[in-house]
Amino acid sequence: MIRGFFRLIGLLLLAGGFVFLVYDGARSIADQALRLTRLGEFWNDIHQASQQSFHVAVERVAPWLWTDVVRVVLNQPAWAVMGVVGLLLLLIFRRPKPLIGYSRS
Repeated sequence: MIRGFFRLIGLLLLAGGFVFLVYDGARSIADQALRLTRLGEFWNDIHQASQQSFHVAVERVAPWLWTDVVRVVLNQPAWAVMGVVGLLLLLIFRRPKPLIGYSRS
């Protein structure tokens, strides 16, 4: 049950990454310049207050974590982050390969 839920989340993130790839590609072609939507910009457009509260929470736990990890991830293209996280979830929660030649019991 949980494996299926995380695989669904991974598939949705992968689909979202593909949508952002197509969106950025169409914008780049229309503007005749490379245009990428950063994950931080997208999160800010969706719900700015949650991003600020997340920033405060991370700063409270470990200030170095915000500057060294989270800010770097938020400055990456949204399609890349969503695609990588989606692929990782799909790979981590895939079904185990069936055993050949002997049984577990």
